[in-house]
Amino acid sequence: MFISYRTMMPAILESLSELKDEVLLIGGLADEPANQIAFGGDHARSAGTFLTATPYKPTEGADVYAAVSMDQIAARELGKQTQLTSLELGVESNAMVGSCDAGASCAYTNTIAWRTPTTPLPVERDPRAVFERLFGISGSTDPAARRARLQRDQTIVDAVSSELQRLELTLAAEDRHKVSEYADAVQDVERRIRIAEQQSSRELPLVDEPAGIPDDYATHAKLLMDMLALAYQADLTRVSTFMLAKEVSGRAYPEIGVSDSHHPLSHHQDEPAKLERLYKVNEYHFQQFAHLVKRLAQTPEGERTLLDHTALLYGTGISDSNTHFHDDLPIAIVGGRAAGIRGGRYVRHPLGTPLANLFLPLLDNFGIHLDSFGDSTDRIDTLT
Repeated sequence: MFISYRTMMPAILESLSELKDEVLLIGGLADEPANQIAFGGDHARSAGTFLTATPYKPTEGADVYAAVSMDQIAARELGKQTQLTSLELGVESNAMVGSCDAGASCAYTNTIAWRTPTTPLPVERDPRAVFERLFGISGSTDPAARRARLQRDQTIVDAVSSELQRLELTLAAEDRHKVSEYADAVQDVERRIRIAEQQSSRELPLVDEPAGIPDDYATHAKLLMDMLALAYQADLTRVSTFMLAKEVSGRAYPEIGVSDSHHPLSHHQDEPAKLERLYKVNEYHFQQFAHLVKRLAQTPEGERTLLDHTALLYGTGISDSNTHFHDDLPIAIVGGRAAGIRGGRYVRHPLGTPLANLFLPLLDNFGIHLDSFGDSTDRIDTLT
């Protein structure tokens, strides 16, 4: 293992230079489960195993089967205390059906979050839909508008609960089980409304509901990042994933001088001109992430900041897009000081160390202990 203390950020990460002491760079980690799937393209293998650390079932149909992802392990516990269990965001397509990469289901390429082995969680890309999920159709973060919306929601839930009780009296035993499952879902809605009522008095920036999806990439990404920051600030959720680009993305970025589609450009064949343009795209993506980091760093949370209480994992399941290698992945952990995470360093582990060995101590730091996860072999001990 090799550790160095950074006085400067790598050029591609320069947009976080002012917060370099919050950034822990980690090298040597590998997503070996991606190499164990003899089906589909490497991009599906990358996204489909990135947070599960487990090979998925090869299929291009709806019969997908992967594993519960690390974020959803956290969401099962942390989500008990929040209105939303988790939030899945992204800038590109959220299609869950069809074939997207050499015969692999789109579910494996277009999300990294899996609630169960058969339940991939699609990303939401519409800022307006995200706002309504967080704050309802109140149209604003104004506390009075939020409380009025919650009262309407509670009235509807009360009516549904009453009807379910009457319905159960008329059903056969085999049908009561189905109604009972539905009643459990209604009770979960009631739980979230109660939590929302407790949180509705939290002081938030006054924000109006967004109109829709912006055409400009940076505006779109930053608007979603702002929604996520609001969700954390209001404690509406404590777990999220965000895909700045989907696998096999065909998006071009003319606003930064890159007219090539992202995926073909990533197969750069070591051509200097292509590498320069790919560098611009990667730097552009990181700049959007830096927007979120700075928002959290500027938001007080108790005696510290929201960033101190938040650990952000930034990375990808492919290290060299030209060769599709799944080892020596570019991984960064940002924030998390309140959980003991120490930035300002580059830590290099032996090549081939499972990425899952990082997930275990990350979960530990937030009070969630697992003996093993995916292909883990140990816990890395360099977060603190």
